[in-house]
Parts: sequence; C-alpha cells; structure tokens
Amino acid sequence: MVDILHKSGSAGASDEQNYLAKRRATLAGVAVNLPLAIIKITVGYLGRSQALLADGIHSLSDLVSDALVLAALRVGAKKADIDHPYGHARIETAAMAGVAIMLLLAAAGLGYDAFRRIATPELLFRPGWLALGVAVLSLALKEGLYWYTIGVAKQTRSPLLEANAWHHRSDALSSIAAVVGIAGSMAGVAYMDAIGALVIAIMLAWVGVKYAWRSVSELVDTGLDPERLKVVREHIAAVPGVREMRRLRTRTMGGRDAYADVGVFVDPYMSLTEAHRVSEAISKRLVTHVDEITDICVHIEPDGHADAPAAFELPLREEIVPALEQAFSGLPGHDQIQRITLHYLDEAIEAEILLPLVLAHNEIRAEAAIRDYAKAARNVQGVGSVRVLFG
Repeated sequence: MVDILHKSGSAGASDEQNYLAKRRATLAGVAVNLPLAIIKITVGYLGRSQALLADGIHSLSDLVSDALVLAALRVGAKKADIDHPYGHARIETAAMAGVAIMLLLAAAGLGYDAFRRIATPELLFRPGWLALGVAVLSLALKEGLYWYTIGVAKQTRSPLLEANAWHHRSDALSSIAAVVGIAGSMAGVAYMDAIGALVIAIMLAWVGVKYAWRSVSELVDTGLDPERLKVVREHIAAVPGVREMRRLRTRTMGGRDAYADVGVFVDPYMSLTEAHRVSEAISKRLVTHVDEITDICVHIEPDGHADAPAAFELPLREEIVPALEQAFSGLPGHDQIQRITLHYLDEAIEAEILLPLVLAHNEIRAEAAIRDYAKAARNVQGVGSVRVLFG
C-alpha cells in the first residue's frame, strides 16, 4: 500500500509570491549591472586600469547570469505537468550550473591576462583617480545588491538566487581588489593593478567551483545530509503504529526541496484503512516538521512479511479463494461465508474465515465448525494456518 503527499511553496508564501519576489530581485540586479558594467569597462579602458576592466567584465558576467536566472525562474515556476510530473525546479539547478560555468570562464580569461601583464611589465596599466572613484562606487552598489538578493533568496529558499547573490558579492569583493590595485598602482607599485585583477579571477573561480559542484550534486540526485535524514527518521518513528522502517531515500529538487520515499512496517493484522491512516500521519508529520520535504511516498508493509523468494511464490487471492471455496463445499454454512481474509505472513498464508453466527449457537457445533473448516483450509496449497470466526 502506497500513500503519496505533496506540498508546494514555502511557509507563509505561495509559489506565485515567491516567483515575483525572486523576479524583482533579479531585475534589480539587471538595473544595476547594465550601467555599471558599461561604466567600469569604459573607465577602465580610458583610465588604463586592468583591475577595473576585470571588474567591469565581472559585472558583465553578472548581467548575463541575471538574464539566465530570469529565464530559469520563469520556467521553474511552472506547475507539474504530464511531461514533468515532479515539476520544473531542476531548471533552476541547470541554470545554476550555467552561472557557475560563466564564472569559471571569466576567471580563466582574467587570470590569463593578469599573468601576461605581470610577466610583461611594459603592458601594465597606470590608472588614475577616475578609475579609483568608479571602483569605490561599484563596491557600494554591489554590496547593497548582494544583501537585498541574499535576503530574498533565504526568504524563498532559492539556491539559484543565492548563487546569483554571491555573484553580486564576488563583484563587490572584486571591486575591493580593484580599489586596492588601483590605489597601489597610483602610489607607484605598477603591478598592483594586475595583481588586483588576478585576485578577482581567483575569487570568481572559487565561487564558480562551489556552485558547479552544488548543481552537479543535485542533478545526480544527491539526498539530504545525514543529520537531516536522522531528523526524518525520528519523525517517522514517532508516529503511533510504526514498528520499523526501511529504504528511506531522499533526493533534492531545485536546491530547496526534497522528495522522499520510505517503507514502513506495521502490525500485519492492522486493517487497510488503519494502515492508510498511519501513512497519512507520517506524511503530515514530515510536511509539518521537515521544511525540505515536499513530496512523500509511504509504502506500508506488514511486519513479518518475508522477502525470501518463497514468499513471492505464494498464490494470489484469485487462486486461493476459489480453492478454499471448493475445499469448504459440503461443510455446514459453506454457502453463507461472510468474508475470507488472507494474511501473507512469513512464507505461508493465514486464512481468516468469517462464518455465520448461526453455526455457533452451541459450543459443540461451534467447535466442530472450527475443526472442519480449519482442516479443509489447510489442505489448500499455500495456506499455513487458519482462523475461524463467527459473526
């Protein structure tokens, strides 16, 4: 028996509200990065500052990543459909990998150029006050943009937006390197500008590797970390009726959510409706207490059900019931049997026969019915034990 529960959105906000908040934060990045990239590249070139040029290219990569994030957010916000039954959250993961690749490419290009200029002193730039002023302005703007974007990322639990926020932060840090490099070069240490550009390249590479690894880990279905899995197990075990569990598996989706499935053992004599109620209680408890879990598949299993090959060879109800009815033919009340319940336990079936109450109007007749029905049922292949009830 399997019970599936799905929740969407984060606490206190709908999917649509989350999408709009993330979209506003990304558009704010576009509004800052576009003019800033143009200004830094232009002033870096005219003001002869390699560090500011590198910083401008960094801002340009921010602008490209903003466009990528906007597209990914729009697709990722779509509801699940026939072709994508688990939703479109992985689009954001793929976009995060794209942002990481752009960071690494930018880092490689900037690093190569910085090394080339350090090795060839005549290629070194001599920046001035204009370049320094633009670098300081960039630092202030990008740091403010980082704090705004990271706040929205935490509110909406979006790793893609978090990656983009750190892209802004790395730009702010690169602006610090640009300020130091330009100031050092203006003070007479010509290679400081190129070293500033090299530091920026290293920071870009570090952030790129970090988010590339994170996105790849998710795309290969990495599950929750051991500590969170322990929390999930504790909540499942706390549900009344749960005896044991097995095959607890999770996988992250969109960085913020996790899908889970688990096998849970219950009393083998528990009714189907009660077992279903237990599965619902498990699902509700996980949704309430584990923020990451959004989709749960609970597989209910009877405690004592064997996994040995012999257990899977036991005949199904379509074979057992006709054989039992034939074995009971001729016995008193055989045509008035109210219910036949089959319990698949260990490597044999326990048959539960509910006979009409009229057969138990005296003790002798009841004992005879129990004896005769039990004997007849045990002659059916696959039946190991019999319980005879009256009602």
